[in-house]
Amino acid sequence: MKKVYFLTFLFCCLVAAVFAKPILPEILSDNMVLQQNAKVNIWGKSAPGKTVAVRPSWTSEVTKVKADAKGNWIASISTPSAGFTPYSLSVSDGEEVVLNNVLIGEVWLASGQSNMEMPLNGFWNNPVLKANETIAMAGQNKGIRFVTIPKTEAMEPQETVKGMWQECTPENAPGFSATAYYFAQTLYRALHVPVGIIVSSWGGSRVECWTSREILETYPDVDLSEKAINELPSSARPMVMYNAMIRPLIHYTVKGFIWYQGESNVGSHDVYAERLANMVNCWRKDWRLGDLPFYYVEIAPFIYGDGETGTSGALLREAQFKAQFLIPNSGMISTNDLVEDYEKTNIHPRNKIDVGKRLAFMALSQTYGHAGVADHGPEYKSMEIKGGKIFLSFNHSENGFSRTVGINGFEIAGNDRIFHPAKVEVDLNNRILIVSNENIPNPVAVRYCFKNFQIGNLYNTRELPVVPFRTDNFEK
Repeated sequence: MKKVYFLTFLFCCLVAAVFAKPILPEILSDNMVLQQNAKVNIWGKSAPGKTVAVRPSWTSEVTKVKADAKGNWIASISTPSAGFTPYSLSVSDGEEVVLNNVLIGEVWLASGQSNMEMPLNGFWNNPVLKANETIAMAGQNKGIRFVTIPKTEAMEPQETVKGMWQECTPENAPGFSATAYYFAQTLYRALHVPVGIIVSSWGGSRVECWTSREILETYPDVDLSEKAINELPSSARPMVMYNAMIRPLIHYTVKGFIWYQGESNVGSHDVYAERLANMVNCWRKDWRLGDLPFYYVEIAPFIYGDGETGTSGALLREAQFKAQFLIPNSGMISTNDLVEDYEKTNIHPRNKIDVGKRLAFMALSQTYGHAGVADHGPEYKSMEIKGGKIFLSFNHSENGFSRTVGINGFEIAGNDRIFHPAKVEVDLNNRILIVSNENIPNPVAVRYCFKNFQIGNLYNTRELPVVPFRTDNFEK
């Protein structure tokens, strides 16, 4: 018995030595942004049974919690309205840790694959539009803060992951996600509050990589054995990014999610919409904050394996569009116009400015209630065939279209299901497009930019593009 008591005493001494002061996850660091007007979590480890006191400088209130048998503790504290006053946050269990330069504002999680990961600095031989100017002026955006989660994988859900908050400076900005930066900058200017972005992304990743084991076990084509997972490239391993790069973040209170992914799921369009919805449901369940906003990016035109005029990419875009109707409080922005012809073999188009802005327009309109901000381009609604022409109606085109001549990207087909370039007329009074081809007297279907690489040039009057579509359900 004496030996048992001695070992117990020794264990307690070791625990006390390890937890000489509270240990916080890296994401709770100097320079962080906390969500305004919310209950936010502060969490970490201390010696089992110790009382931990959390003292934010914006209030005289002290929140006390007790560490459990494993030394884990979590405190919920109230935040004030957003502002640019830097605060401090003290965490003490007898020994004190102080976090400084803390701002209160709006916090979003940005995730996906390489087009979300792509930093302002660009990739090798792959620039970001106007990046140097953006980086040079980064110091003007003192209220923008970023934390970038490093690429990390795990077979089991993790409690912590690396990644510390950084201020927006010309020195730090080159490493910030370009899409997320322009999203943050637009919110910052429109809301006049600090904006914090948590970037957790991995180039080449599939949607299954960001989804929990519980959900993936229901997918017949996903093998979750350790052997099968280890045989895949790191970027394609199911659940490992969820375990290591999402799960450790779930205590951090966020306003919503932005997402840019899909390229690696081209070829799996038949299941993509459902699997994206399942992933979102998983995240929302983890965060326990209700149906957090989820705004995402349509994959851009690119020549996939079936060639420039193939439809594998178009079918994935169609699945992305449909996902909006499976995911409450969500929306997709189109990027059909945000590539150049020379980028047809570049999976990373350089224009991330408008991608980020369009995501922000959606957040401003749907999340922040800025009713005057448009957030959707025209979306196909219905068709009518008469007089050898097809009449198309659209949602989100209340004030008409951006042009009446030189409209590109429309094709029309007869009963042979072979599509040919179409003539497009605009009915200005009824905001209807009239599509025809003199050699097709009995048309049955229309498509718009429904190819791997085809750039459209038609917008609504807010310069948001017509979303690629097809009126038919032909397989190709």
